[in-house]
Amino acid sequence: MSPRRSRPHGDEPKNARTVTGGTWLERTETYGDEEWKVRAVSGDGGKSYRCPGCDQEIPRGVGHIVAWPALSMGSAGGVDDRRHWHRACWSNRERRGPNVLRGRGAPRY
Repeated sequence: MSPRRSRPHGDEPKNARTVTGGTWLERTETYGDEEWKVRAVSGDGGKSYRCPGCDQEIPRGVGHIVAWPALSMGSAGGVDDRRHWHRACWSNRERRGPNVLRGRGAPRY
């Protein structure tokens, strides 16, 4: 008996188009009336990032999503425009309210 799959094979998130053939190599998705390029990364780059969805740190070595506006300049996708998201935060971005950014000295609740 094989284990149960969480999602049928070939089922993709809505508002997504695969650009380079693979399942998560690079996609174009809509967010806030704008098209975004979306790519999954393994997190092996040796840096930590702050997720704009939850304002929490994405530690080194943790896989996550990199998204940038599709209209960014250049083939690199506008390095300054890239945002690193937790996978769950990117998936739930439409259901979240606007995030209030806190200052460096503000307490974490």
